[in-house]
This record gives sequence, structure tokens and C-alpha cells, in this order.
Amino acid sequence: MRSPEEIRERFDKIQEQVGASVTVVAATKYVSVDEMSVLAEAGIELVGENRAQDLAAKHARYAKSFRWHFIGHLQSRKAPRVSELCELCHSLASESALARLTIPALVEVNLSGEESKPGVSPARLDGFLARCAEAGVEVRGLMTMPPLADDPEVSRPYFRQLRELAERLSLTELSMGTSQDYLIAAEEGATYVRVGSALWS
Repeated sequence: MRSPEEIRERFDKIQEQVGASVTVVAATKYVSVDEMSVLAEAGIELVGENRAQDLAAKHARYAKSFRWHFIGHLQSRKAPRVSELCELCHSLASESALARLTIPALVEVNLSGEESKPGVSPARLDGFLARCAEAGVEVRGLMTMPPLADDPEVSRPYFRQLRELAERLSLTELSMGTSQDYLIAAEEGATYVRVGSALWS
């Protein structure tokens, strides 16, 4: 883990690169509970956690130090806990989780068709959004994870497709882009980028 000063410098550089219209979410999947104090000292305000169990442990110690988003795979049995601790879920993708989520969400869309990835297929998206509305869950936008690739440009068509989907559906928020490809995501209309290693590795 880098020093608070180094993290702040990196965060400010990323924010400058993506522009004021993009919210930088500090992804804390590989940050230990103790190391969260370094982020607080660096003045990081918004963190995104991937695992509900880790979210609970970190929130127990630093509840008021950060705003909390959930950015990992959302299991239905974890949805009530995520709802209790977070202000936004980036990864709503199943009927079972939908039934138990009570906070605003972004719907995760599987644009690559990879069976190993969660997410609603584009063909099922309209119906899923209708069921979200019926359940009273506020959907603010969409999220996607493109296939892993060495070249960030490989992500561009997936980000563009997600933006076009959101525009068609009149949704305003787009969570896309990680440490490897956040610049491409910002160019394609991201409103949230989720960066971890770019901040502290």
C-alpha cells in the first residue's frame, strides 16, 4: 500500500484524466481492513467493495469515513446486508437479488456472452427493467465488465454498446472501466469508473 500522499496524488491525476463528470470509485477488493485507514487519510470519499463479507468488516470499522458502493457479484442472500450498508449497488443481475434489494442500483449487463460472467443479456434487459420497476427498485443505469484483454482498446466496443443501450432506455448512469481501461470508459461515456491497482499498486 502506498502512502496517503501518493494515493491522493494518483487519485487526483485519474480524476483529472476522466473529467469532472465521472465519479472515481476506489475499488477495495484487495485492500485489507487495516489498510482502509490509509485511504481515509488520503481523503478518499467513495469506495466500492466486491464481497459482502468484506464490506461488513470494513464498514464496521470505517462506516462514517466513506460513502459505500457494492461493485461485486450480488448474491440474493447478501442483498439485504448490501442494502443496509451501501448507497448504490452496481451489479444487480438476478431475479432473486432483485426481490431482496432495497437501494438504488445499476443493472449489470453481460455484453460479451461469456457464461462465466454474471449479468443480464441485452435481449432480456427490457423485461428485467420492467420487473425492477414492479418491485420498486430504482434503476439508475447500467454496468458491464468486458472480456479480459491486454489491450484496453478491446473494451471500447463493449463500453460503446452499453452507452447506446442506456441512451435507448433513458438511463443516465454508466459504471464501466477499471484500472486497465478507465480512460477508454470515460471516452465512451462512463459516469463511474472503478479503480483499484491504479491507485495503490
